[in-house]
Formats: sequence, structure tokens, C-alpha cells
Amino acid sequence: MKKRRMIVLSLDGVGSRDLPFLETLPVFSDFLREAAGCRQVTSVYPSLTYPAHTTIVTGRLPAQHGIINNLKLQPEREPSDWFWQRKYIKGTTLYDEAAKRGWKTAAFLWPVTGGAKIRWNMPEVLPNRLWQNQVMVSAINGSPLFQLDLLKRFGHLRDGIRQPQLDDFVFESVLYTLEKHRPELILVHLTDADSQRHIYGVESHQAEEALVRHGNRLNRLLNTLDRLGLKEETDLVILGDHYQKDVKTALYPNYYLVKKGFIEIRKGKVKQWKILARDCDGSCYIYVKDPCFLPAAKALFGRLAEREGSGIERIYSREEAEQLGADPQCALMLEAKKGYYFQNGWQKYQVEKGASDHHRGVVIQAATHGYYPYEKGYETFFMASGPDFKPGVRAEKMTLADEGPTLAAALGFSLGRTDGKTMRDLLRLG
Repeated sequence: MKKRRMIVLSLDGVGSRDLPFLETLPVFSDFLREAAGCRQVTSVYPSLTYPAHTTIVTGRLPAQHGIINNLKLQPEREPSDWFWQRKYIKGTTLYDEAAKRGWKTAAFLWPVTGGAKIRWNMPEVLPNRLWQNQVMVSAINGSPLFQLDLLKRFGHLRDGIRQPQLDDFVFESVLYTLEKHRPELILVHLTDADSQRHIYGVESHQAEEALVRHGNRLNRLLNTLDRLGLKEETDLVILGDHYQKDVKTALYPNYYLVKKGFIEIRKGKVKQWKILARDCDGSCYIYVKDPCFLPAAKALFGRLAEREGSGIERIYSREEAEQLGADPQCALMLEAKKGYYFQNGWQKYQVEKGASDHHRGVVIQAATHGYYPYEKGYETFFMASGPDFKPGVRAEKMTLADEGPTLAAALGFSLGRTDGKTMRDLLRLG
């Protein structure tokens, strides 16, 4: 079977509404004009980074692949662990199928790849225990010698997880790995634009500068592929995972659950609970320990949603949430109104933008995501150029779940049963 080479660049937090600006950047303009793809891609629900990236490589919705949030349901500890490890994903992935065929794979901060069978793996994992440090958790979950080599060469570029330094470090690592190891499948997660938007807002000049930096990175990647003689044989895929919305107020539904006695707090931590809110930023899961508490949860949040200024746009039932692809184990799901988002604290019901949230030790974000993904203007994009894609062909609509089977088909294999469909019109199949 013919071997292909594919590089997938995920631009976290970049959406359809960014494409007109990206088209003003010379290299991006050429790429977008020549690529096959879709300018209107619907994300997953909740539209968060970890559920979205898992859908991209599985073709399945969060309800099916199991990554239903960024963070795990661990109310007894704060901060909670994220879904960092591959073991939490149900079913196969793009990189699993590539590895089965003997392909060399590499991944750079791609979510939910800790412990994955990826030849050169630098997973996105953070130390979350007092006895841990970054070197330890990265080595345990990824390729230790590979990561040590990258740190020795490019570690001076990095400043923790601050941007744009983190993406600068990641991208130098990508270019070096491409030249030294020549993987057939490379997955790259860049968070520069997403980070700037969280801090400064969707249309801030800092976010625009991050898009310019992404353009410079694309230019360097294309020049490297050309210099190595790999450009004509490489499928280059650039996509987003979700967009963002500006916000001004953080909501804490657990405040009322504590007040009503459904959550017991001891020494600043959740000791016991009957009903629990678990944030997804723009949306929020409501869990019940026993079905007998469901009527109380419906009544409480139903009354709250009717109040002016509650910030709750809509309440989904468990069945509705599952139908949208969210966690089938939730009891309810809350959707925030424009300008609002949810968090997990309990000391106040809401905190306004710019105010320090002392309980959680953070400042309220300027923009975020996690919202219902079907709203117009909230879409992301998918663009791919290379020997397995038809130049310039456009699909009017896609979902994130369509990307997995489409990428697999371009590489010559299948992901099996998926929630998405293969976008055959974009591909040179034969």
C-alpha cells in the first residue's frame, strides 16, 4: 500500500470569522485559495478543546468517544485533572490506525495523547500534584528521550505555558522533528490565538497578532517542506477546533446547590454532594447522585433561569444533551446567555469581568468557548492541500466529526464506525 505523509495543524480558538483576515496574509492567502475544505465547520457540544480534538481524530462525538469535558469529574479535588491520557478514549484514533500500519507518528501537545502509541510524542500534560513537576509528567506520558532532546535544543524559547513562547517552542520542535525523523503523520496543537482571546477578547489586537504569527509559522513550515523535497508528497491540513465569544460575567451554579444543602463543603472542599454543577465554560453539566434528586435539580435551575440576570439561556434534558453529543450521564445541561459563562466555585453566584475571583485565584476571562456549536458565526474551518485533496473544492457545511473519517480516507484507511461522514468530494480517491 502506498504510504502518505500528513501534517495536521490545529489552530485552537480560530474560527470561520478569522478567514477573511487570514486571507490578507500572503502565505495563508495562497494556501486557502488552493486548498480543499470547508469554511463553515460545526464543532462539538460542549465546544471545548479536549472533546473537539478527540472528535477530530476519531470521527465520533463526545458521548461516543468518552471525552465529554476538558476536566474529569473530581469534585473532591481542586483543581481537577484533565483528560490527559489516551486510555480515556473509547475506540480507535487516526494515530492508532497509522501505527498499526507501521507508520512513524509524531504529536506535539495534541490533547488526550498521554500514554498513546505515538513514536515521537510530546503530550499536553501538566503536573497536578504537589510531588510532580513538568519534566516528570511529560516523561511518564510521552517519549522521554525525544522530549529531552527538544528541551535541550529549544527549551530556551519556552516560558511555562505562556504564549507565544509555548507555540514558538512547539513549532521549532516540529520543524526539527520533520527534518530529522520524517514522520508520516504529524499532529500539532497550537494555542496562541486561543490563549490571547481568553485574556484579551475575540477581536483584540493581541488575537490578531497571534493570527499573524500563525501565518509566519505556516510560511516556515512550507519552506522546510520545500527544502526537504517533501512538499509535493505531503498533505497539509489546517483546521480549527472551536471559536470563542466575548464574556463579562462568570456564573457559579454550585453556589445555590451549597446554599440548598445539595453540596456539603468542609475545609474549603466538596465533602459530599447530591447534585453537582460541572462547568464547560459556555455550558454546564448538572449531575445527580441518585435519580430521586432529578426533580429537585429541574425545579431549582428552572426557577433560576426565570430570574432576570441569571445568565442561563436554556436548560437541556439528559436526552437532549446526549442527542447533541454531550455526556449521557449528566442529568441536565445549562447553556449560558451572551456575555456569560460557567465556573465551578460556590462562594458567590456570579463575578463580573475584571473582578478578582479570590476563591479560584483567577481573573474573569475576556472570552471563552464551550457553547452550543450550531449558532451562526460560531463555526470553525477545515482546509487541506496536497496529493490526496482536490485543489479549490469546497464543501458548504461540515461537522468536526466529518474530519476524522475524511483524514483517514486520505491516508488510505478507515476509522470504522463513526458519527461523521467521509467528505469524498474533497478527496482524490482512487
